[in-house]
Amino acid sequence: MAGEIPDLEAFERTGTGKGAARQARRDGMVPGIVFGGDLDPLPINLDFNKLLTKLRAGRFKATLFNLKVEGQEDVRVICRDVQRHVVKDLPTHVDLMRLKRTTKINLFIQVEVEGEEVSPGLKKGGVLTLVRPEVELVVTAGDIPDHITIDVSELEIGDSLTISSVKLPNGTKPVIDRDFVIAQISAPSGLASQDDDEDEDVAADEVPATEVKED
Repeated sequence: MAGEIPDLEAFERTGTGKGAARQARRDGMVPGIVFGGDLDPLPINLDFNKLLTKLRAGRFKATLFNLKVEGQEDVRVICRDVQRHVVKDLPTHVDLMRLKRTTKINLFIQVEVEGEEVSPGLKKGGVLTLVRPEVELVVTAGDIPDHITIDVSELEIGDSLTISSVKLPNGTKPVIDRDFVIAQISAPSGLASQDDDEDEDVAADEVPATEVKED
């Protein structure tokens, strides 16, 4: 169940060296290199504005891309480095690595929820909080899941669902070793504040009276 891999469009760079790189930047491009995969390195140029948009969206270095270069076969790549201007913090060079279908990589996979309509905790007015809308997993480049599914159909108010309760696709595993929380059902805010007030009342009732000594 391979997920949809975003395209990353690039242009083959005819020249190499600092002169060609400077010219690419003057033309509104960011020079880069594609390496690995038992093929020769391929110098490329990326559109500056499009690259900057992707960088600002986050997780650029943890996203698998389908690299499209005119005259070349599409190839799956992952970013290994983004060099930036020391003052402006803008991208000046990008290193991309080709991946074989059997390569293991770390990617953030979306979490989808099922069982909300029958969850006893939600029926009682509980609030579902998706602590991790995405989970970082070790996956195979040739078989990336669209998502992982969590089942909250048996959760009560106060219950949490951890990664150990999730059936992960074959060949995947969490990057984090500990059994972390993905979702939880908490009491509605009104009920929670009422419980706090009751706790305060009980605490006040339990305060012992001050002992008064008579002379």
